[in-house]
Amino acid sequence: MILIAALEISNLQLLSFSLFVLLTAFISYRLKLGVGKNLIIGSIRTYVQLLFMGFALVYIFKYPNPFISLGVYVWMIFWAAKIISGRIENPPFPLFKTIFLTMLGSYLSLNIVSLGVFLQAETWYAPQIFITIGGMIVGNSMNAMAVSLERFFSDLKNRRTEVEQNLLLGMKTKDAINELVRDAIKAGMSPSINNLAGVGLVFIPGMMTGQILGGEDPITAAKYQIMIMLIICVSTALGSMLVVSQVAKKCFNKKQQLQG
Repeated sequence: MILIAALEISNLQLLSFSLFVLLTAFISYRLKLGVGKNLIIGSIRTYVQLLFMGFALVYIFKYPNPFISLGVYVWMIFWAAKIISGRIENPPFPLFKTIFLTMLGSYLSLNIVSLGVFLQAETWYAPQIFITIGGMIVGNSMNAMAVSLERFFSDLKNRRTEVEQNLLLGMKTKDAINELVRDAIKAGMSPSINNLAGVGLVFIPGMMTGQILGGEDPITAAKYQIMIMLIICVSTALGSMLVVSQVAKKCFNKKQQLQG
């Protein structure tokens, strides 16, 4: 078996990949899609944020500390919650606190159990695994939560009259909104379920690709990727279920009436 060392990427080579973004932005402009500006701004943020994270991790990896690892993870969850809550247009009440606390409690527990109990890492808080794996959990689940909440509020808006009629007929709030909650959770879980079906057939996931490019044995890389895929599947399901359920409860006031 021939294993190659990771290819070094120079600053100039890294910048050259921006040509793809500029080409896409130009096509967007020609087609009048209106996403070119956001695409360029997002790409610049990617450069700045990931390079900053890279420099920070050099120090964090050199001086591992459980409090620093936990602090970084909470910081990541904080921004994930901000991004999710910012994607929901005109919510009937503030969403950030509910999303943040849900993600913090569920994902912190899931990360610690996965690394400390199942993987049996000698130091579960080692930043090389705690922050990197935790980041993948948060990143993938962030998208699932956003999709679930967008679907829930969209359905609630479109079917508000139906829900209110069911309440007038004496149906409990939980039952009146149960179908909307279920559909929203399913919408959030669908991408991760599709990934489970297509992984290894349609695509090689990012973590496995990175390990192989770094010279790791493909079988070992596959095992780690399977672990990550299963954790992500659970985290997206858990996160979507918890956050949509909590948000659904807050859609009603003390008189069991829909807010907004």
